[in-house]
Amino acid sequence: MSFANPLMLLLLLPIAFAAWRLLRRGRRSGIRFSAVGRLPAKAAGWRAQVAALTPLILLAGLALLTVAAARPRTSLAHEKKSVDAIAIAMTVDVSGSMDALDLTPKGERFSRETTRLAVVKKLFAKFVEQRPDDLIGLVTFGGYAATRSPLTADHEALLNVLKGVEIPSIAVDAQGRAIAQDEQMTAIGDGLATALARLKDAKPKTKIVILLSDGVSNTGAVEPDEAAAAAAKMGVKVYAIGVGTRARHTPIFGRDFFGRETIQYANMTFDEKQLRTIAKTTGGTYFPVNDRDSLEDALKEIDQLETTEIDADVYNRWNEHFAFFLLLGAVCVLIAVTLSMSAARRVA
Repeated sequence: MSFANPLMLLLLLPIAFAAWRLLRRGRRSGIRFSAVGRLPAKAAGWRAQVAALTPLILLAGLALLTVAAARPRTSLAHEKKSVDAIAIAMTVDVSGSMDALDLTPKGERFSRETTRLAVVKKLFAKFVEQRPDDLIGLVTFGGYAATRSPLTADHEALLNVLKGVEIPSIAVDAQGRAIAQDEQMTAIGDGLATALARLKDAKPKTKIVILLSDGVSNTGAVEPDEAAAAAAKMGVKVYAIGVGTRARHTPIFGRDFFGRETIQYANMTFDEKQLRTIAKTTGGTYFPVNDRDSLEDALKEIDQLETTEIDADVYNRWNEHFAFFLLLGAVCVLIAVTLSMSAARRVA
């Protein structure tokens, strides 16, 4: 057992001193009387006994309250262990083309739950849950790149952030200027550069980027080739996932003349060559994805990557025990006050 506030235990010193003085005075109390036989045989009354006992009960209650203030607790577990872990920067395209519905399984109705982005989020969440020891961060990019979550072992918090990732209602370019949604601005180089910045000081030796895009890099301050060269220099492999097809008339969510959401069909552009080059430059792998199953297979293959053993402190929650001492101390104080009032004839 340990204490969260051990300095509070110093308050036991004056309580112990008061108890010592009380017991010492009790042992010395009495009077000299030669004819002991003439003393009345009847012992002291109950009020005298209560008066002698009440201070001790009060001090015991104060001592228990002091222990409660120090917050006694026990740890469920605390250990050092070695875990196999890597640092992963998930880098996801959130440009307008991620509203396309070509990953919808055959026979299912088009909905917001079957867009490219929705499918990616579900499978990424499953991927994260299967890697409990890894440090994982999240970067999104469209017209500009943004860090949604730094590298973290708190995957519950990461998944909450992932749930909130949406395609911006107002698209902007790298300079923050509003642009038309149909321009499909995609800053792959900026997204990759931001992911590398998150991985720079990561503890695991193995660091990778999972780069998912469905478009052509057509904006941003950093060229994709420059970002790929920087990744190779850092020893970071990029596993690129190309989502989409070159098929014409791809279904996608859009707006009609009155601003109502409708299903439209568009010719989607897709630059597989750029993604292949990035993966090859960094020693990673490119995965072409044109349906939900192939995306899941790509993530499963990435899940088999080499890991690095690192030392980790494992802390579990504490069991708090202050409530027991608090309750017992309060009861003792209440009993002491009640007895004192009874002995002094103050109870009605």
